[in-house]
Amino acid sequence: MHTERPASPDNRAPVARRPFQWQRGWLATLGQIGLVIIGSIIAALGYSIFQIPFNLAAGGVGSISIFIGYYTGLPEGATLFVLNIPLMILGFFQLGRWRFVTLTILSVLVFSITTDLTTALLPTLIGAPTITDDALLAAIYAAIVTGIGYGLVYRAGANPGGTAIVARVIQKYTGAPLSQIYLYTDGVIVLTGGLIFGWEIALLAMLTLFLGGGASDYVLEGPSKVRTATIVTDYPDQVAQALMEGLNKGVSRWEIVGSYTGQPRTMLFCTIFRSQMSDLKRILVHADPQAFAVIGTAHQAIGSQFQRKRGNAAAPSEPLSPVAEFASP
Repeated sequence: MHTERPASPDNRAPVARRPFQWQRGWLATLGQIGLVIIGSIIAALGYSIFQIPFNLAAGGVGSISIFIGYYTGLPEGATLFVLNIPLMILGFFQLGRWRFVTLTILSVLVFSITTDLTTALLPTLIGAPTITDDALLAAIYAAIVTGIGYGLVYRAGANPGGTAIVARVIQKYTGAPLSQIYLYTDGVIVLTGGLIFGWEIALLAMLTLFLGGGASDYVLEGPSKVRTATIVTDYPDQVAQALMEGLNKGVSRWEIVGSYTGQPRTMLFCTIFRSQMSDLKRILVHADPQAFAVIGTAHQAIGSQFQRKRGNAAAPSEPLSPVAEFASP
């Protein structure tokens, strides 16, 4: 008599794969690499066109390269790459081996090559090493252009090397906040720049450091398009129904007790788009004019009717402060 064997881990039926699953994986990887290359090129353009000509030492290994180039005449891009070699070896052993170092090598290599090509070709193309003679404009645009480039690199889940590696290793063993570590490392570099190039240049470098952090943060996380509304009302059913019908958004509720009055009330919570703010206020005025509402700014909403989750999206393994993101290379 033939009996069918129960399925075992070795003879169970193969799991059907979704069509084009591997293609999506490769496309995501190629997109990640492309984003690293584009971001590194943009960052290098900001560094070579605006920072190097004005000696804006705004923290990071790039500033150390400016110091060395100022005294020796060595190309900043090649110097930056050489300085990053021991740091990448450190990151390889301490922060994730090939997973960490592969995109870091790509970013540093593209950044270094673009930097030296730009500094070599720009005087020939436009007759000057930079496109402005105003140091303040250079500091602002160095921050914007370089910050955008670094933001794209971080958005791809990569690391542009430099002091970011040192900071993360120090954090790994000490538990100190990254922002505090960057305050010390980049503070020493900016102060050194002030001693070498003058304190006015150091002040402009600080401006570049902080504005660049904001630009990098904006690219990394995007603009805030989402608002959250917390509403305390005595008429939760009619308010919730009005919000769901008028805004086409879900509403959550909690039963609460007012600490001052001791009376039971209901708290409603919903997340809306920024463009729906006026509609929300109008609905509350009609549904419950006595409702108490607090409207806050949320950076992102994922799921439901908002941004969908992307399985292959990469992100930095540890969050960095905006200044840290900008100053790390």
